[in-house]
Formats: sequence, C-alpha cells, structure tokens
Amino acid sequence: MLLCSSLRTLRACARSSSLSLPHLSPNQRSLRVSLRNSGTKTFSITAPAGATVTIDKETVKIQQGSIMEPQHDPNTKFRKDYTPTPYLINNIFLDFILNEDITHVHSQMRMRPNYPSGSAPPELLLDGRKDVKLVSIKVNGSEVPAEHFVLSEKQLVVKGLPAGEFDLAITTEIKPQENTLLEGLYKSGGNFSTQCEAEGFRGITFFLDRPDVMTTYTTRIEAPKDAYPVLLGNGNLKESGALEGGRHFAVWVDPFPKPSYLFALVAGNLSCKERKFITCSGKEVTLRIFVQENNLSKVDFALESLVKSMKWDEEAFGLEYDLDLFNIVAVDDFNMGAMENKSLNIFNSRLVLASPETATDGDYARIEGVVGHEYFHNWTGNRVTCRDWFQLTLKEGLTVFRDQEFSADMNSRPVKRIEDVSMLRASQFAEDRGPTAHPIRPDSYIKMDNFYTLTVYEKGAEVVRLYSTLLGKEGFRKGMDLYFKRHDGCAVTCDDFRAAMADANGVDLSAMSTWYSQAGTPNVDVTTQYNAGSHTFTLKVKQYTKSTPGQNDKAPVLIPLAVGLLGSDGKDLPLHLRGSQASADKPPTTMVLRLEGAEQEFVFEHVDSEPVPSILHDTFSSSPAAVNQFQASFMTRSPHHLPHEPVPSILRDFSAPVKLNVEGQSDEHLLFLFANDSDPFNRWESGQRLLKKLLLRLYTAADDAKLKSLPIGDRCREAGGVGEALAGAFRNILKDESVDGSYKAMAISIPSASEMLDQIQNADPVLLHEVRMFVVKELSARLRPELEALMKQNDDAPGTPYVFSAAACARRAIKNKCLVMLAALELPETTALALGRFRGAANMTDSISALSALVEVRGAERQLALDEFYNQWKEEPLVILKWLGLQAMSNAPGNLELVKKLVDHPAFNITNPNNCYSLFLGFARSPMNFHAVDGSGYQFMGDVVLKVDKLNHQVAARMVGAFTSYRQYDTTRQELMRAQLSRIVAENGLSENVLEIANKALAA
Repeated sequence: MLLCSSLRTLRACARSSSLSLPHLSPNQRSLRVSLRNSGTKTFSITAPAGATVTIDKETVKIQQGSIMEPQHDPNTKFRKDYTPTPYLINNIFLDFILNEDITHVHSQMRMRPNYPSGSAPPELLLDGRKDVKLVSIKVNGSEVPAEHFVLSEKQLVVKGLPAGEFDLAITTEIKPQENTLLEGLYKSGGNFSTQCEAEGFRGITFFLDRPDVMTTYTTRIEAPKDAYPVLLGNGNLKESGALEGGRHFAVWVDPFPKPSYLFALVAGNLSCKERKFITCSGKEVTLRIFVQENNLSKVDFALESLVKSMKWDEEAFGLEYDLDLFNIVAVDDFNMGAMENKSLNIFNSRLVLASPETATDGDYARIEGVVGHEYFHNWTGNRVTCRDWFQLTLKEGLTVFRDQEFSADMNSRPVKRIEDVSMLRASQFAEDRGPTAHPIRPDSYIKMDNFYTLTVYEKGAEVVRLYSTLLGKEGFRKGMDLYFKRHDGCAVTCDDFRAAMADANGVDLSAMSTWYSQAGTPNVDVTTQYNAGSHTFTLKVKQYTKSTPGQNDKAPVLIPLAVGLLGSDGKDLPLHLRGSQASADKPPTTMVLRLEGAEQEFVFEHVDSEPVPSILHDTFSSSPAAVNQFQASFMTRSPHHLPHEPVPSILRDFSAPVKLNVEGQSDEHLLFLFANDSDPFNRWESGQRLLKKLLLRLYTAADDAKLKSLPIGDRCREAGGVGEALAGAFRNILKDESVDGSYKAMAISIPSASEMLDQIQNADPVLLHEVRMFVVKELSARLRPELEALMKQNDDAPGTPYVFSAAACARRAIKNKCLVMLAALELPETTALALGRFRGAANMTDSISALSALVEVRGAERQLALDEFYNQWKEEPLVILKWLGLQAMSNAPGNLELVKKLVDHPAFNITNPNNCYSLFLGFARSPMNFHAVDGSGYQFMGDVVLKVDKLNHQVAARMVGAFTSYRQYDTTRQELMRAQLSRIVAENGLSENVLEIANKALAA
C-alpha cells in the first residue's frame, strides 16, 4: 500500500495497517492512498491530531473524525477539463546537432497569443521530461531571468511574457543513446530515430506537446557524414551540404501544419529503394523505403503495397497525396507497429521486410494492411487530426476501417471480415468485460500510452462501419467529403465527424453519440415468430449492456441489424418490412433494421415459405446412416420438430459489434444456415455457434466433480462427445468446391478460449484447453481422409514460385490447417508427416505451419525441428522472433523452464520490444503453462514485468495486461494472479504506465 501526504511518503506492504497521523491538525488534509484493489484515490480527511487511519482492503476508516468523498488522482486528465492553450505557434525551426555523446536541440518558435484580447499575458506551460536538460531560454533574443521561469521534471513554466506575438528560443541537451523508453529521440541499430506519439516530443525539447497545437516545421539536421550519411525529416528536402570536420547537414521543410506527435527525424547508415507514382492529377511523387543494406532485397512488397494504397485512396475516397516525396524507414527497436509521421513514416522492421523465404502469408498481409493504414493517415490523422488525445479513435478507428476495406478489396472480402471479427471477439470483447473497460472515447486517463487499445482501434473501426452500414457506401463517401471540406488543417473531435456524416446525408445521427461514451459490448436478444396464416415473420429485439467499472447505468445504442430470411430451399426470401419505403417491385433479400430503443419489434410481410423437411438431406447429401447418426446425436424429439418456417439470418456481415442471442435457435437451424446461408460471415458464424455449444456442453461435463477421476477424453465422451452431425457438416464444407481454402480453414477452426470465457463462470483455463484439444482431435480423426486429400490437392508442384495472392494464400491456408489438425493426433505417422513437410517446405508459410504443429507434439521431433530451424535462420532476427514465439506459446508440459532458458539465449534481447512481445506475450498465450495451477507462470510473468518496466514502460504495460482478466478464472488462479498484481504495484519506482493498469485490475 502506498500513502503519500505533503509531509512524507510511506510504503507499507502489509495487507492492512493503522497509520498514525501526528501531524494532522483538526483542519482538513489530503492523503493519497493506493489500495491494492481499489486503485489510487485522494481522500479529504478531517481528523484531530493523533487520529489513526485504518486501510483494510477496500475500506478506508477514520477512527476519529470523518472522511469525505474520494477525489481523483491529481495526475488524471479528464476530457471535460479541456481548454485551449493560451498560446499557439506560428512556425518552428528546429536545429539538431547529433553527436555520439550529447545531442543539442535548438528550437526557435514564433508564438502568438490565444488568450482574450486585452488580458495580461498568462504563464506559458511547456511540457518536458526529466532526461531533457535545459541549456538556455530566450524571449525576443534576450535570456529569460531565472525568476521568470520554473523548471520541474515534467514542465517548464515561463512567466513575465510580452503581450502580442514574440520569439521563443530554447536549447536543450539530450542523450538518445541512453533512451531505452524509445520515446522521443533514441538510437536503434546505430541509427537515430524518433517516436513522438503520443507524448514523445517533450523528450526532445520543451514544447506545447498536445495535438491541438499545429504549426509548420523546418528541421535542420547535422551529423558526422561517415556514420550518418542519410538525414531525413518531415516534408520536402530544401537544402543539404557538407560541413567542416567531416560533418554534413540537411534542411527539411513541411508546409502543412501538424501537431508535435507527427514530427520525425532519422539519421543513419541506410540504403533505399525508390519508385515513382503518378497521382490522379498527374503529379509525380518519389517513394522511398530506407533499410539497412543487407535488407534491401526485402522491401519490394512494402513498396508495391504503398503504390496500391495510394491508388486505392484516390479511387475509393478521392484523396490524393499532397507532397513530392514519401519516405518509409524500417527500424528494429520500436514500441509500436508503425507511425504515420508526415511524409516520413517510421515502421517496425517486421512490418516492412518480407521475402518468401523469411515471411509468411500472414506477414505479407500485415505488411500490406499496415503500409496502407499509415499512408491513409495522411488524410485521416494528419491533414485532419485530433483536438485532444481523448479523440484518438477519431483518427485510429477511422483509419483502421479504411485499411480493413483496402485489404478486403485487395484480397478476399469474406475472409478479411471473418479475420477482423474473430480478433475483435477474442480480444476486444475481453477488454470490454475486464477491469480496464473504457469507451472508444475515454473520459479520463493517467498515461495516454495505455489507451492505444483494441477498444479505441478495433471497436472504433466497427463504430465507423456503423455509419457506412446505416448510410450506405455513397452516403458514407458524402460524409467523408464534407468532413475533409470542413476540417482540413484542423484539430477536431468525434462529434465533428458525426456531424459531417449527418449533415451530408440530411439525417439525425445523434443516437450514435452513445457509442462514443459508453463502455462494454451490447447484448442483443432476438425472439422470432412466424405466422403461416398471415404470412408474417416477427422479430422482437431487446438490447442491454452489462455494467462496467465506473459505468453502472447503460443506455440503448443505435444498432443496425442486417437481416435475411432463408426459405426451405436454402435461398434468400424477398423482404417486405412493414412500414418500410423499400421498393415492392425489387425487394431486397437483406435489410438493415435500426434498433434504437431497449426493445423494438419488426414485422416482415408477404413471407411465403414451404416447410423444411429436407433439411437433413440439404445439409448432408450423404448416406441414410449419416442421417440416422444426426438424429441420434441432436434429436431427442420426433422429426416433425424440424424447422417448418423461414430461418432467420441475423447480424449479417457482423453489422454491429454486439453479442447476439437468438432464442430458440436450434442445432438444426444452425446446421441449415451453415449449409445454405448466402452471407459468408453468417455461414461461418453458424458453424462457430455449433462449436461453442459443443465446447460448453463438454466443458461442463468435464468440470463435473463426479467425473473428475476419469481421463478428459472419457469425461467428454460421457457427455456425448462430438456428434456425427457436426463432423458431417464440416466434411461437407471441406468437399465444397465453391468455397476457397482460406474460408474452409476458418470454418473448421475451433473458437478461441477467450470467446468461451464469456460463457463460463470461474473458468479453469487448463481444462478448457484440454476440452478444445479433445474436439480438435476428434474432428481430425473423423475427417482424416478429407484432411489428407485436401493437403495433397493444394500442394504446389515442385519449383512453383511463391506468390502472395488470395488464391495462393487460400491453397496454403487449407493445406496447412489440415496438417496442424492431423499432427494433433500425435500418431507416429502424422508426426513424421509434419516433420517431412517442415524439412521440405519451399516457403516460410509452410515451414512455420509445420513447425507450429511440431512444437505441440511430445517426442524427439519437436526439439529436432526447433534446432534445425534455428541453425538455418539464426542470422535473420525477424525469423528468430517466430522461433521464440512458437516455443513460448507451446502447451508442452513443463515449457516454462524452456522459456526461462530462452531469456538468457543469445538470440533474445530484452531491450528490444519485438523480442519481449514474442517471448513474454507469447508465453501468456499458453494456457497450460502461463495458467499452471501452481502459479509458476504468473510468478515468471510478474518478474519480467518488473524487469522490463525499468527499461521500457510501454512494453511493460502491455505485458501486465496478461493479469487483468484474472476475475474470469477459478478462485485459486484469481488469488495467484491478484498476488502478482499486488506485488507489482508495491514495487518502488513503478512507472505510471504499469501502475495505472495494475491498479485498475485490482480495483475491479
């Protein structure tokens, strides 16, 4: 527990204490109290001298005197407190004198007042950081007297400023080579690089480091030419040349106003590949990607992706690039994935470098998507930016939506949608039900770095998609056009975006505002009723959102429900919604219903559908034995209970980020949809719902105390195991030649454990993993002939060159999915098959797929393959990240000891974020070892969180997130995980990044 007063700081680690307060007078005093399970709060206390305060778990008691309502931690920032800064900046000139020991930064700013005319000039508050040394400060050319400024660890306050505009010159000293935070200016691989979002610029010089302060930048960079021949900045290169002493310089000018978070600088020994792009107006733009010389052959795909992105943005949104030059630089040490700095994007090298030998299909897809994402920020983030950091989803949610649409157009739209929703439900939904749940536009934060979350990005993108679904593609484009027309060159809010969408289309979208302010995932319950006599089909829909930390009362949100009805032949029925203005001549087969209230009813008229007695044959088209097995597995009632009415397909294309429950939706309905639904997403979703029902039933049986003495397989079989109906449905989709391989691979994939946790109270994660593996093995055994056949059918002929295309990726996806499933059987012949395919792999996609299968197999083949892989690729750092990650994620018994050894392996570098993410976050994804019931996995992760936090706060904050879901697990694991969180918050010198997340987890 942490207790601070203005007089002293005392740290106590006991669970409860009585603290004497001899210095308190009868007057009110404030104490800052950090409780292990209630976060950090400030309390106003009235107590006589000598009173004691007892702090015990969630209770703060004053034995004498009184306690008032808790106040917020003074470090917390609130959206409601936003006020414009009293000063703005017309322009800034930055001069960087780069050296190996000390770097000098000279800034010259032309300031202008933004306070009321006629008022006395207020103080100027400039953001800074403790590792930035102030050398000098001048106003209008004169040194500022010591009594006119106050310097602290985080701020420089300047007083006695002149009225009107004035010049402000500041010189600072920094040591980039010692900057392990990787925020501001730092060195990576011998090169200078920057990362300024969200608040890194203050680690370079004292500045108004906030996104609503936009100005034009001129940057001069000076460095030794032999060590740093390449000098890059934002904008266009204006001037460069040689200097005395073997040094040289470059001057970069960015004519577009931007906030400080978009500033960038790179200096190093780099090589580049170049390409020209002609914009839609005929302007020539030079595109360059800078990397280390030995990686130059691996940038072609990223360069091609950039060209595709530029062309797509012109065609889809009419947005043309606005400068003559666009540079990308790849660096190895980078906290984030990539950064959209104006005209100088800086990328994590794993999202730029690719070759068939070293990169998988997944790597290629991510590179294409992220290159697009960062380029699209040129308009959605750079030309129009955020007023404050609470509006982060304005640029990130919108740009994620744009990159999703780009990737869908470049590849398979159905597959891309399923990928995005799978990730959203496995990870973001978990965030929504956890202790750090927050709206896409948060109301408060302590460290902004902690809000670069799946909620802000991925759920934010789904909220943007709601506009597109409600308004249609043309309406959304009209809204985007108006948004840019109104706000180009401005720092704006989410409300401005919503207003542009509404005004451009002449509609009221005020109901969308709740999505921005309310945390949690809405639940939608649907009840259906078919009236054959009146030919009507009624949907009664209810919505509710469960309480989240700090938000108990929830309001309804605007939910577009895309709905279709399937007739007995499996085809879509024409839809006539009562009260709709849709054309009766050409009725749609999918309609978007607007759910705005807590309860609504929708009635479709003229619904004519024959009964569906042929559902068994439609689903299986196989032998009578299969039909009989279906009835034995799923039917405990007579055949006349099969669907005799239209079957609804609800939430098509996942039209809203909600949890859907359709009352009375039976296995027969789901099997029918899995076989017939014309909506690719809902067809896949029907299979997933069948699997979730199966997993829940088997887990419940396996967790039954009466069966605990039996092996896991016997327990699952006692509950009916995997029925032939499900296996038959999967068999049919594997044989369906109209479905591509990527879709097939997803269709037979088992839902993630994270998705299942939402349906299981106090889950045992190890048992859940065992149940999932039982299902995998059962399906693999039943489908073995089909899996083996598909694997062979999708093999490339020897010598076939690697191609990244939707068709080629589909072939590799299904053959490798088949291999992984077969290897799960752990039979000598299937293990030999995996090892043989590993050794014969012609590309990294096939190699990694086979290795991922082998790391889960017990036997000598596992280590043999790992050793061979390492020896072949030990000189390729990005490939070795895969080697580290696969071992860390393995569920092999006792794998923790191997992971500990990898921490000391020469291939592992704890100061590199990619290494930490691969090894430590990879380990957190191993249910068998991270969640070991003895707590050893938690102890290890707690140790490394504290170790990494001393080096890089952002990386450590991501790692501590592994503990935040502890309340979803059984009591034993809850206590063990909570103990680690308590140990972490009690650590001296803990960063605000880690403290904020850990305290929120404990307070839940």
